[in-house]
Amino acid sequence: MVSMNSCVDLETAPKNKFTDNNYWTSQSKAEAVLNTAYGQMFGSGYYFNNEILSDNAYNGRAGEQEFKIVMGSADATNGRFTNEWGDCYKGIKTCNLFLENVDKVVEMDAATISRLKAEARFIRAFLYFRLTNWYGAVPLFDKSITVDESQTIMQTPEADVKKWIHDELTEIVADLPTNKTQKAVDKGRITKGAAIALNARVYLYDNDWANCQLECEKLIGTTVNGTYAKEEKYADIFLPTKEYGSEVILDMGYVNTYRTWDNMRDLAPLTAGARLSNIAPTQELVSSYRMLDGSAWEDGDGYEGRDLRMDATIVRDGSTWKAQDGSSIIISTSNKSTTIDGWKGTDGKNESVTGYYYRKNYDATSTAGAFQAGLNLILIRYADVLLMYAESMNEQGKMNANIWNSTIKPIRERAGFNASFCAFPTASKESLRADIRQERRCELALEGLRVFDLRRWMKLDNISNNIVVGVLHGDKFADNGTKLISLNPVDFTKYYFAIPQGELDINKNLVQNEEYK
Repeated sequence: MVSMNSCVDLETAPKNKFTDNNYWTSQSKAEAVLNTAYGQMFGSGYYFNNEILSDNAYNGRAGEQEFKIVMGSADATNGRFTNEWGDCYKGIKTCNLFLENVDKVVEMDAATISRLKAEARFIRAFLYFRLTNWYGAVPLFDKSITVDESQTIMQTPEADVKKWIHDELTEIVADLPTNKTQKAVDKGRITKGAAIALNARVYLYDNDWANCQLECEKLIGTTVNGTYAKEEKYADIFLPTKEYGSEVILDMGYVNTYRTWDNMRDLAPLTAGARLSNIAPTQELVSSYRMLDGSAWEDGDGYEGRDLRMDATIVRDGSTWKAQDGSSIIISTSNKSTTIDGWKGTDGKNESVTGYYYRKNYDATSTAGAFQAGLNLILIRYADVLLMYAESMNEQGKMNANIWNSTIKPIRERAGFNASFCAFPTASKESLRADIRQERRCELALEGLRVFDLRRWMKLDNISNNIVVGVLHGDKFADNGTKLISLNPVDFTKYYFAIPQGELDINKNLVQNEEYK
C-alpha cells in the first residue's frame, strides 16, 4: 500500500493537502487516500506485541509497554494506551475524510465508488472494534469533527459502539466483491468474506453465540460470499508462496522494499542473524501441544511425536532453521550450550529468556540481518471461522458429529493427530469446551489473538502474578519452572486499557475506566 503522512490525533484539525477540494480530481488520488487508511488499520508491532499480554509469550527484556501492563506498573500515561488510541483515531479520521470527499471524483463510476466506500467503512469499523475492545466506551463519530468538538465529545457505551459496528459490516457486504470475483490487481483489499468474518469475531468476543453462528454459516459450506478452505499443510499458511491463499480472509499487505516489517529481527534465534530475543514463547504454550495420540504432553516426553503445529510455530532445542541464504542451521538452546542461542536466564543477555524463539511468519526471503520482510500478516483466516463456529455451536448445546467433522476434525487432521483423536468424542459440553479452547490456542498461537480469548473467557487474570514459564534446560525443566512475573499486577477483572492521560487532559468529558481511577 502507498505510504502517506495522513492524519493527526483526535483533538487536532485536519491540515493535510489531500483534504482540499482541489485534490479529489482522479481515481488514483482517491485510492491513495484509501490506501493510507489500509496502512493505518493495523500494524506489525500490535500483531506481535499483543502476545505479551497473554500467556503465550514473555517480554524478557522488559523493553515494551505491554510488559508494564502485565506487571501491573502501567498507568494512564503508558505508551501502549496512548498509541493504540491515537493510531485508531488517525485511521478513523482518514476514513471519514475519504467518505466525505470521494464523490467529488467525477471520473469514477458509481459501482467503483460504492466499493471503495465499503472498504473505507470496513476499515473504520475495524478500528472502532479495536478501540471498544481495549477501552470499552469510546467517542464514536462517523464524520470529520472540529477541534472544539474533539475536546468536548463524550464516550458512547460499548454496546452501542458494537451495534454500530455490526450495522456497518452488515450494510457494506452487498457492495464488496468475493475473493473469487475480485480483480487480480485488487488482491488484498476488503471482500465480502472479510466483512462477514469480522462481524462473526465481534459477536464471538461478546459471547453472542447465536449471531456468531449465523455469520459463520455465511462462509462455511457455501461459496456465495467467497470460496475458502484450509491449506493442506499448516506451515505453508505463513509462507510467501501462500499469500492470498485459500485460507486467507483478511491480511495486512506488505511488499518487499516498498512496505516491509522487521519484527522478526528481535524474535528469531541469534544464530540465524537476529539482534536479540525481545519476545519469547512460554513453556506453557509449548506444553499445550499434545502428543499425536491426543494425550497431554508430560515432562520427559521430549519434542518428538508432537502436534505438528508446534514446530511450525516455535523454534526449540534441536530445531532446523532455514537461513535467508538457503543454508540450514541447527538451533541449540540448552543452558549448557556454547552457542549464542543457549538459555542464559534473566540476567539481561540477548538470548531467549524461555529457551524458545518464534518461527511462525518467518520469511526466508527477507533481508539477511535486517529481516525486512514483505510477507503479509494474516488477521483472519478460515480455520478461525471454523473454530468460531464450533465454539458457538457447542455453547448453544448444538455440537454433534456433523459439526465436529466439519470444524475440529479437519483442523486436528492437519495437525497430524491419530484418527481416534480426530473422531467426534462422546463428551459433555464442558469437556468439548476445553477441547475447542485448546484447539484455538494451538491453531492461532502467536497470531495476536490469545489475549482476546482470555478476556472473553474471564481467564486473563490467570496470567497475572502467577505465570510460571518453566524455563527449558535442554530437554528438562529447572526446579518446576521459573517464575518470571512476580510483581503486583493490575486487577484485570475489568479487562480494559486506561483512557490516555493526554486525552483526559484535553477533553474533560471523557471518563477514566474504573481500575485506573
